[in-house]
Amino acid sequence: MTIKWFPGHMNTARKQIAEAIPKIDVAIEVLDARLPASSGNPLLAELRQHKPFIKVLNKADLADPLVTKDWVRFFEKNDQGLRALALNAANKGEATRVPKLCRSLVPHRGKPGRPLRVMVMGIPNVGKSTLINTLAGRRIAKVGDRPAITRNAQQIDLRNGVLLFDTPGILWPNLSDQQGAYRLAASGAIGDNAMDYQAVALFAAEYLLQTYGEFLAQRYKLEKLPVEAAELLDEIGRRRGCLGPGGIVDSYRAAEVLLRDLQGGKIGRISLEAPPRED
Repeated sequence: MTIKWFPGHMNTARKQIAEAIPKIDVAIEVLDARLPASSGNPLLAELRQHKPFIKVLNKADLADPLVTKDWVRFFEKNDQGLRALALNAANKGEATRVPKLCRSLVPHRGKPGRPLRVMVMGIPNVGKSTLINTLAGRRIAKVGDRPAITRNAQQIDLRNGVLLFDTPGILWPNLSDQQGAYRLAASGAIGDNAMDYQAVALFAAEYLLQTYGEFLAQRYKLEKLPVEAAELLDEIGRRRGCLGPGGIVDSYRAAEVLLRDLQGGKIGRISLEAPPRED
């Protein structure tokens, strides 16, 4: 199945970002630390122009810490005008690193009458709204476990010299990299109506068997790891009671169990992709 998902409001968001960029001082792209490349949007890097740019690798508490460190090094090495931060946006102590870094990049702003204007961008469901609410100390941006919650641009005064520009989440419209699209779907960033749960779960199961087999064994109490992804889903279905008439495994329900466990960090700290190897 080919995954395609580009709701109409996202095209409007793209125009809003392009119009606002000239007025801001620092651009921030919030990424999912478990899949920093797949959750990035090439359009945002293009729209940024030459503004100081920060990639925030959110949900770092769910990602493989060693892989996340590799991503931070990779981003900063390959773009001299970019800084990368790995954090949990729901943690206030970690989130405060963001405005501090912004101030260091544009030290002449953030004074009375000259607020530091920061735009926060990102695809749906990477934690953009969570970061904004944590920094504001109050619920301003809508937060949910389904993608595309934020629909309209807004400005938030943090009352510390920093003015945040929030934007609706936008995906790269083509999703031409289907491997990346499946990673996004596995992470929860793609709308349910645009994905086949079983196909995405099989994709995730195959990757997890190859990369984090020990986590699967521990989570689902498996004495021996299955060889095939379909076998893993059947085993999960049996162990979680996802059975239909005649004791046959309900593959859709088993797929839901695996994806919900993966998205909730219940299997372990997992990264769905690693940075490219550099020779």
